[in-house]
Amino acid sequence: MANFPSTAIVPFALLIILLHGFSNAQLSPDYYSYSCPILLPTVRSVVLSAIAKEPRIGASLLRLFFHDCFVNGCDASILLDDTPTFIGEKTAKANNNSARGFEVIDQIKSAVEQVCPAVVSCADILAISARDSVVLLGGPNWEVKLGRRDSKTASRAAVKKFIPAPSFSLGNLISNFSVHGFSTKDLVALTGAHTIGLARCANFRSHIYNDSNIDATLSTARKTICPRKSGSGDNNLAPLDPETTMLFDNYFFKNILISKGLLHSDMELLNTTYTASLVKIYSRDSVAFFGDFVAGMIKMGDVRPLTGSKGEIRLNCRKKN
Repeated sequence: MANFPSTAIVPFALLIILLHGFSNAQLSPDYYSYSCPILLPTVRSVVLSAIAKEPRIGASLLRLFFHDCFVNGCDASILLDDTPTFIGEKTAKANNNSARGFEVIDQIKSAVEQVCPAVVSCADILAISARDSVVLLGGPNWEVKLGRRDSKTASRAAVKKFIPAPSFSLGNLISNFSVHGFSTKDLVALTGAHTIGLARCANFRSHIYNDSNIDATLSTARKTICPRKSGSGDNNLAPLDPETTMLFDNYFFKNILISKGLLHSDMELLNTTYTASLVKIYSRDSVAFFGDFVAGMIKMGDVRPLTGSKGEIRLNCRKKN
């Protein structure tokens, strides 16, 4: 065994400090085991209550996590309110009158602060609430890695750059997801989140009026609530999955195969042999879908988190400390 000179021996106290700093830089399901041991049931209780009142909110919380992570990482930047001197992400086109669930996040944060003051980040609350929403609506469970910190700023421009539009082609979608480290399989599996929730007329208008790859009966039905003229009925809602709208299952993929995808981007998944084969697999094998969806969600939670001494732990998710 090699002998090391005494000058290379790190003092014990310094070693502890270094190891503590290193551990803080790593996400882990056990991150709050000692500092906030009742975090998970505290979050779950609020999410359960919110979904009981309005099942749609589960899809909204899942979408909040996605829209947060795809814009400069999972840092809760989407939660920051605009101020007279600061314009954040909430009112960007992709989020304005669309992203929702902020009040539920406020309720969760308030409940967590009561039991663990100034310990748990809003970014981690978003990650946990997204998982809990999927589980409570019938979907798969997974361990959420924790230890993220909150950003002190947000980027309206990055929303426009990184949030995929419902008008995207498959090529656009693949490129968009790959920027964040996702594979084409991840893209297809994560799009399966459209098995829950509702879409605004403004986001499916072009598909029902201009595309030919949509079931005629579905198109006719949606036109009754979504006028052709832009600006008319933009906020009218329709289910992304008309069969099991508030149940997290694989019916979204079954719908795609019979041209009942509500968004143009949904139907784009059939445009290559590989992505179409994944749609078919997921349509008949919910276990395969759930497994790949979970893998994608874990990967999403790893997108550029702030850890260690970066960022902060917000006391109010809507504003920096």
